[in-house]
Amino acid sequence: MQHLNASATIVAAENSQTVGSPWINMAIFGAFVLVTMIVVLRASKNNKTAADYYAGGRSFSGTQNGLAIAGDYLSAASFLGIVGAIATQGYDGFLYSIGFLVAWLVALLLVAEPLRNTGKFTMADVLSFRLRQRPVRIAACISTLAVTLFYLLAQMAGAGALVSLLMGISSKAGQSLVIIIVGVLMIAYVLIGGMKGTTWVQIIKACLLMAGVAVMSVWILGMYGFNLSQLLGSAVDQAGTHKILEPGMKYGKSEATKLDFISLGLALVFGAAGLPHVLMRFYTVPTAKEARKSVVWALTLIGLFYLFTLVLGYGAAALVGKDAIKNAPGGVNSAAPLLAYDLGGSVLMGVISAVAFATILAVVAGLAITASASFAHDIYTNVICKGKSDPRQEIKVAKTTVVVIGLLSIAGGIGAQGQNVAFLVALAFAIAASANLPTILYSLYWRGFKTRGAVWSMYGGLLISIVLIIFSPVMSGSETSMIPGADFAIFPLANPGIVSIPASFLLGWLGSLGGAAEDVAKQSEMDVRSLTGVGAEGAIDH
Repeated sequence: MQHLNASATIVAAENSQTVGSPWINMAIFGAFVLVTMIVVLRASKNNKTAADYYAGGRSFSGTQNGLAIAGDYLSAASFLGIVGAIATQGYDGFLYSIGFLVAWLVALLLVAEPLRNTGKFTMADVLSFRLRQRPVRIAACISTLAVTLFYLLAQMAGAGALVSLLMGISSKAGQSLVIIIVGVLMIAYVLIGGMKGTTWVQIIKACLLMAGVAVMSVWILGMYGFNLSQLLGSAVDQAGTHKILEPGMKYGKSEATKLDFISLGLALVFGAAGLPHVLMRFYTVPTAKEARKSVVWALTLIGLFYLFTLVLGYGAAALVGKDAIKNAPGGVNSAAPLLAYDLGGSVLMGVISAVAFATILAVVAGLAITASASFAHDIYTNVICKGKSDPRQEIKVAKTTVVVIGLLSIAGGIGAQGQNVAFLVALAFAIAASANLPTILYSLYWRGFKTRGAVWSMYGGLLISIVLIIFSPVMSGSETSMIPGADFAIFPLANPGIVSIPASFLLGWLGSLGGAAEDVAKQSEMDVRSLTGVGAEGAIDH
């Protein structure tokens, strides 16, 4: 996940001058904020019920929701990092794109439709459907908050670093101010617009990002007569080695690095289908058919995006050069903005950088609505009020949670400046893959799954992934670690997925052995509802 570490000022390597115009970047970003805020204000007029606030009134089509899912999934850090990884690591960098794309096949085949059929607003609705409500909802809420908070910290810290790219601000005070501005905008989007407003922000952002990436890709291919072989040949010439087209530049150096790649791949592929803010998007469509359609649209857009990253990555390797990219203060994450500047000067640089910055706004808004829904719906309504809360009071609790989460993410983002934010994103993926997905799959597909198994799986996956990352090279033992001066790295891999995911599945199975049987009638109802959708429409009423 190293590619997710957002970077500092993009400077031309040779002369250390800021690339592009900060004022152009600011103007484009300001226009995006103005347009999306108008959209959010219009969307907020219909937020009257919990279903409106959490699920957008289930009024979005599969196409619209597919665009929003793509907007949620394709973060600025992912865009910048993957292009940089391909430009500097070649074939091994492109493996990130493949991992993220394959993750959507898992979501489409295993969880999209049954999740939509079974739940109301949150992941815990599904997990607690046929199990004991209180312990499962508390565990699911803790897991959801852990994933979303760490994801938020990474995005906020990324926003502070990315501002140097956009405006040429390198001081910590300047970056802290930008983190505060992003946090306040995120809180405003979610408080005013709820899921409807957030969804439209993500749709607009997805369209802008796809358009920008497509234009750059066609531009690069046009320079090489639309011949990919010529582009790859130019990248080889610039790099001075054929290794850029061969596997092994990053993950083939030792047995440990090979295991690390398998571990990272497991976390990426299984983590995406367990990310609460992505799962929540399936509740914004009116039918299971639209849920399937939305995932197909998302898969198409995400697939195109990652194909474009191949062109952009090797384009950056050919036109900008590996050394220039690595010598820029932004490191590998400077590849895409440097490439945009090389192609179209300050204007294209401004558009691409501002769109990249705007994606952070869209992603953090989606994360905030998920965290607020989880606490208000799962803890307040179903645990504290035992399912008998006033919907208006529940929305107030959700909005209060948004403010608290927003303030925590602002403080965490400021505190995490200069730190390896890849650690935070890797932790979010590890928790999602370890704690959430095994429990979701067991709940949907194994009739013998019990409450104790769910609790063991969620808490076990959460604790094992956190402990392994704390004692991994990501935290200490190398120059790129979170604490570079310390060395308590006992676990040799940077990602814990290869251990924590199987462990979570095992804990879920062991916890379900023996003990009293769960509610058989509820199990049968869940089977019928998840597979056929019969009875699901009644679940939308609050």
